[in-house]
Amino acid sequence: MNEKKFPKEAIRVLKETSRTFYIPITFLQKDLKHSVASAYLIFRAIDEIEDHEETANEVKYSILMQLSELFKHPFNEEKYLQILEPVKEAMPEVTLRLGEWIEACPENTLEIVMDSASEMAFGMAKWAKANWQIHTRDDLDDYTYYVAGLVGVMLSELWELCAGVKTDRDLAIGYGRGLQAVNILRNEQEDLEERGVSFVPDGWTRAELFDYADENLAKADDYMKSLTKRSILLFCRLPLALAHKSLKAMKDGREKITRAEVEQTVEEIQVD
Repeated sequence: MNEKKFPKEAIRVLKETSRTFYIPITFLQKDLKHSVASAYLIFRAIDEIEDHEETANEVKYSILMQLSELFKHPFNEEKYLQILEPVKEAMPEVTLRLGEWIEACPENTLEIVMDSASEMAFGMAKWAKANWQIHTRDDLDDYTYYVAGLVGVMLSELWELCAGVKTDRDLAIGYGRGLQAVNILRNEQEDLEERGVSFVPDGWTRAELFDYADENLAKADDYMKSLTKRSILLFCRLPLALAHKSLKAMKDGREKITRAEVEQTVEEIQVD
């Protein structure tokens, strides 16, 4: 299954769960496409645990720490379901079917993906236990690394393994952080009102948060210069272009960009 055909069910769930990444994943070539699609679904599966509003932070911490350890070994479906038991009834399809997404990952990239999933689960556990209380710039850097920067690092490892494309680790982290900073800005009020959580360091205004996003998106722009393969360039170009446009829209006082702007951006990034 891994080498011949990526499961249709995985493609369906990917399309249903990802507005930002489904289209760019289609730009990638076979092994990379299947690896990144699997990784997205695996990360989304654990993200749903971290995000679940009705689950206590202590429970999230326990589950995510156990998953971090589970991912260090060949995947055990029975053990996974035991770990998930306290929240199983509340979890969406993408989380319940985690084992299928792992099985769909090509064998030559599975170790990279699982190492990243283990690290992400650990970081999410740590921040769930701390109730996402971001007090300093270092806190924000730590949180954005675990939920996004390390994805940039994983992608860079995949680019090198599968396509021989070498990139700078710091710029790869900046790419992930930049996208996450835009998400934090866009969801700031919602996070505060619905979850009672603020990802803004003490004493920071929205202006500092905009500066943080700009700083990391500048690193992302530099990261793009090292991508010599067109399919990888296209993959990275779309989320970054959407982040830049979303940031500009928010600076102009708009909540987000329109569906038409998204569609226009998809067309624009494919023109060299």
